[in-house]
Amino acid sequence: MNLNMLKAKIHRATVTHAELDYEGSCAIDEDLLEASGILEYEQIHIYNIANGERFVTYAIRGAAGSGMISVNGAAAHKASPGDLLIICAYGAVDEADAANHRPRLVYPDENNRVARVAGEIPAQAA
Repeated sequence: MNLNMLKAKIHRATVTHAELDYEGSCAIDEDLLEASGILEYEQIHIYNIANGERFVTYAIRGAAGSGMISVNGAAAHKASPGDLLIICAYGAVDEADAANHRPRLVYPDENNRVARVAGEIPAQAA
């Protein structure tokens, strides 16, 4: 059996653009894509911390070093510049390998530059 597991997460990226009149997708700075392992045209799930919106689209490559996070097309109704997003990609992992699976977690700074990369989500304090 295959399990749908978190492959990659970009945690708390800041929206820089919301382009309604653009073919749907989310443009992400190439440096963030590389750090996360998210591929261009890969399906991504976006969770908007600012307003609770959750939507699915696909990633496209933004210019390296630009800090771009551009939510495009109809999804532009769900995010505004300045909103914080969690961007996730998921993948199928064989159940036998699931216990050893580690996602690639990217934590950008306030300018959407890679600040830290990890393989585990820190445990929550009780």
